[in-house]
Amino acid sequence: MKELSLHILDITQNSIRAQAKLVELFIVESTANNELTIIIKDNGCGIPADRLENITDPFVTTRTTRKVGLGLSLFKAAAEACGGYFEISSTQGVGTKVVASFKRDHIDRVPLGNMADTILTMVMSFGAADLIYEHDYNNQLFVFNTQEIKATLEVESLNEPDILNWIREYVSEGLKEIQEMMEEALWQSP
Repeated sequence: MKELSLHILDITQNSIRAQAKLVELFIVESTANNELTIIIKDNGCGIPADRLENITDPFVTTRTTRKVGLGLSLFKAAAEACGGYFEISSTQGVGTKVVASFKRDHIDRVPLGNMADTILTMVMSFGAADLIYEHDYNNQLFVFNTQEIKATLEVESLNEPDILNWIREYVSEGLKEIQEMMEEALWQSP
């Protein structure tokens, strides 16, 4: 895939298919540690232990429409090709956690991608499920939480054009702000 955000979208759609009511996405970028780590957690139905052993095998899938499942295997390959690692853990009835870590400056690491559009697509496709997205860029934190937004707006769904436009702007501005805060701090340091 050309962007890590596409992997994120694919994995979170797995969460929704697993009947998750809450998906948590954490992205930690550290230039000091030369790391980019993506963590996706859900409270879906989980994966049986016997399937978890070979879940990153491309010929293991629960889909009936095709016999190949590339999502997890490609995400794992992308992380490992960039000097990173991939882990998946799951408990039936509790949920699943996927962790992919990359050397941030590795020449083969694809860009993170447009997270504002990715978050927007997730919100539109999640139905009643909620999303918590936290992005830590060199200890500057941006948080997006659909539960809080629904409570503030007193709505059940965020799939209204005005709300979706606001979400795109909010996420885009929030991510831009944490990067600018870090750059400003670098300029001010002696």
